[in-house]
Amino acid sequence: MADDILKRIILPKELNDVLKDKHDVIIAESRDEILSMALGGNEKDIFEVAYDVPGFGRIVEATVAPCKNGAAVNYTEAYMRRRDPDCMVIADEGETDKPRYGDLYDDDFQGLRAATFDWLKTQELILLPFMAGGMELGYPALLVAPKNAAFFVGGLGDLQGFIPKSQVKEGFKPTAIIYLAPPFRHTHFDGKQIVVHNRLKNMHELFSYNLYPGPSAKKGIYGVLLNIGEQEGWVTVHGSSVKVITPYDNEIVIMHEGASGGGKSEMIEYMHKEMDGRAILGKNLITNDKIYLELKYSCELKPVTDDMALCHPDIQNGGKRLRATDAEQGWFLRINHITQYGTDPQHEKLSIHPKEPLIFLNLQGVPGSTCLIWEHIMDEPGKPCPNPRVIMPRRLVPDVVDDPVEIDIRSFGIRTPTCNKEKPSYGIIGYFHVLPPSLAWLWRLVAPRGHANPSITDTIGMTSEGVGSYWPFATGKRVTQANLLLKQIIDTPNTRFALFPNQNVGAYEVGFMPQWVAREYLARRGSAKFKQEHFVEAKCSLLGYALNSLRIDGIFLPKGLLQVNLQPEVGNEAYEAGAKILEDFFKKQLAKFVTPDLDPLGKKIIECCICDGTLKDYLDLIPMKI
Repeated sequence: MADDILKRIILPKELNDVLKDKHDVIIAESRDEILSMALGGNEKDIFEVAYDVPGFGRIVEATVAPCKNGAAVNYTEAYMRRRDPDCMVIADEGETDKPRYGDLYDDDFQGLRAATFDWLKTQELILLPFMAGGMELGYPALLVAPKNAAFFVGGLGDLQGFIPKSQVKEGFKPTAIIYLAPPFRHTHFDGKQIVVHNRLKNMHELFSYNLYPGPSAKKGIYGVLLNIGEQEGWVTVHGSSVKVITPYDNEIVIMHEGASGGGKSEMIEYMHKEMDGRAILGKNLITNDKIYLELKYSCELKPVTDDMALCHPDIQNGGKRLRATDAEQGWFLRINHITQYGTDPQHEKLSIHPKEPLIFLNLQGVPGSTCLIWEHIMDEPGKPCPNPRVIMPRRLVPDVVDDPVEIDIRSFGIRTPTCNKEKPSYGIIGYFHVLPPSLAWLWRLVAPRGHANPSITDTIGMTSEGVGSYWPFATGKRVTQANLLLKQIIDTPNTRFALFPNQNVGAYEVGFMPQWVAREYLARRGSAKFKQEHFVEAKCSLLGYALNSLRIDGIFLPKGLLQVNLQPEVGNEAYEAGAKILEDFFKKQLAKFVTPDLDPLGKKIIECCICDGTLKDYLDLIPMKI
C-alpha cells in the first residue's frame, strides 16, 4: 500500500497536508506500470491529457498515442514543443541574478504556492522517488504529479531513474521536490512555460507549471544539481562525453560542451555517411560543389554522458585531468536532423525496435503503428517541428560507459551561419580550432547560442546561453559559476581545449561534420603532442589556433575549411567583418561578469578580451600544454 511506503519517506509539512486525507496516491513499482498510466490504461486509442481550468474550460494540453514501440506524446500548442529560455523564476530571497517572482508579478509567491497545494489535493497523484544526479553520487528527490500526466512521470523516470516503491528505504528525505501543476500556466502566466524555483533552507522546491519536460524534469533537476554544486564548490558540466577507440585500439575521451544545438548529442553519434560510404565534408552553397571524405575505418564510440556531466569532487582523483560521470539515467535526444530512413542507422535501430517501449515527443504517432523518428509533427502546414525528441534510457544504449572517465579534450560547439563576401557573418570558424585555457574559459562564459537553434523558442540572431552554457538552468549568481569554471580549468591543466562549429563553415554547409572529423583525427593522434608547425594563429584571436593542415587516413582536408578567410567566396575582408561581429558580441557579454566577486585572474582574462588582446596575451595569463 502507498500509505505504508509513505511512512518511510520524510516529507515536508505542506506535502504531508496534501496527502493526509488521500487514499489514491500511487508510487509505482515498475516502468511498465507508469507507461500504462501514461496511456490512460487504454492501449488502443489516443489518450488526452486535459484539465478543467477555471475561466478557460477544458484544455487539452497533450495527447498520448500508444504505438508498437512506445508512447508518442504531442502538445496541442506549437509553443509547448520546445523550451522557453525565459521560463525560470526565483521565488526565494537567496542570491540570484535571475528574475524574482515578486519583481515580475508584483505579488508574493506564497499565495500561488498555497493554491498549488490546494489544487494537488483535488487530483489523483503519482509520487516518484529518485536520486538527482544518479544512484551512486546523487541526492534524494521526489516528483509529485497528477496521474493523468503519467507520461511526464515516465519521462522523468527515464531521464533521472526512479526508486521502485518496494526499494524506498526508511528515512528517505528529499532534498528537492518537483510539484507538477499544468493548469496554472493559463490562470496565472498567460499560457507561458513557467518553472518557479523556491530554495528553502533544507529543500529545493521546483513548481513546474507546464508539461514540457525540458524546463523541469530535465533542466530543472540540472538547476538543483548546479545549486548544490554552488554550495559545495563543484560543477555539473553541460556536455556530452565519449570514449573514442581507433581501429588500432588507441583511446581518447572527448567532452563536448555548448549551448542547446551545439552538437552535444551528435558528438556521441557515428558520422553520417552517404549510401556509397562517403561522408560529405561540405556543400558550397554558392557553387553547389560538394567535398567528400572516404573514411575506410571509423572509430568505435563508447558514450559516457549525453548532456549533463557530473564532475563531483568524490570522483576527482588528484590527477591533472578532469574526471566526469553521467548525471542522468536517460538521454533527451533531439532528432530533428533525422529526416528520412537511413540518416542515422544507430538511433533508428534503437528507437524502432527498442528492448523496452520508449517515450517520443513531437513525432507523428498513430495508435498501433510504429513511431518513426523521421516523421516529425508539423508546427503548421509544411513546417515540421524543429525539436522532435526521444527519451532513451542509457541502459538501452550499446557500449555505454558507467564508470567515471578522465577527459583528454574539452571541446566547445557553436552553430554558425554562412559567411561570404556579400553577407559577412560570424561563420568564420574553421573546422577545428585549438584554444588556450584562458580562451576556453571565455567561450564558456559567453556560450553563444548561435544560428537557427532548434531546441528553444527564441532563435533570432546570436544570443548568449550564458556561463557554462548551463546558465538558463542555474538559480544563483553568474559570477559564482564563472569562478567555479575557472578553478576547474586551472585545477586540470592536462585537459586540452578545442572549438568546433556546426551547420556552416564560411560558404560551406557542413552539418555536424567538423566535430565528427575532428573526433576521428584527435583519436588517431591520441596523446601525441601537437607541434608548432601544425598550427597557425587564427586571424581572430578569439579563435586561438587554426590548423595548418589536417590529414586523416592519408587524406588532407582543403585548407579553406580550416582557415575560412582562404575560401575565395569569403576572403580577408568578409572574415574581418565577421571577426568584428564575434569580438563585439564577446565584449558585450563579458562586461556583466566584471564584479567585485570575480576571481582576479578572471578579471585579467576578461580585460584582455575587452582590450583586444593577442593570442600571446591569453597564453601569458594561463599557459597551454600542447
